[in-house]
Amino acid sequence: MTDQTAAPLLSGLPDPEARPEFYAGVPVKRGLAWLVDVTLVAILSALLLPFTLFIALLFFPLLMMCVGFFYRWATLSWWSATPGMWLAGIELREGDGAPLRSGTAMAHTLGYEVSVAIFPLQLASAAMMLLGPRGQGLSDALLGTAAINRPLPGTLSA
Repeated sequence: MTDQTAAPLLSGLPDPEARPEFYAGVPVKRGLAWLVDVTLVAILSALLLPFTLFIALLFFPLLMMCVGFFYRWATLSWWSATPGMWLAGIELREGDGAPLRSGTAMAHTLGYEVSVAIFPLQLASAAMMLLGPRGQGLSDALLGTAAINRPLPGTLSA
């Protein structure tokens, strides 16, 4: 039985019991997408090093965090998925089923950055993705979003 307290907030997302195909394998796909995205952010950050006269080597993790923020926010705003998510065949959706709006993408990215900076939050988020019926992480749960397998046109209805 689906949790009815979450129904109004997540009313546009597929029900995980009635439409499990939207959530099948999503936690593993999110992990693979994360690896792709971290690699791309590292490459982009490395490409920026010459423009800082290599001074950014002194604070490379901070540079990666800033590049990663804009990379994630921009791609989630434009496509509702990062390039890693796109390759994995998943995308993030608002609680009403719509692709992420820019403000939600920014809030989701900020939540992600905070959870990466505070390791226990990252662990809690990963556990939530693995154990929850919708595979939602901490930011997803707070914002009412969820990662789903990319739907075919016209197939997304709760």
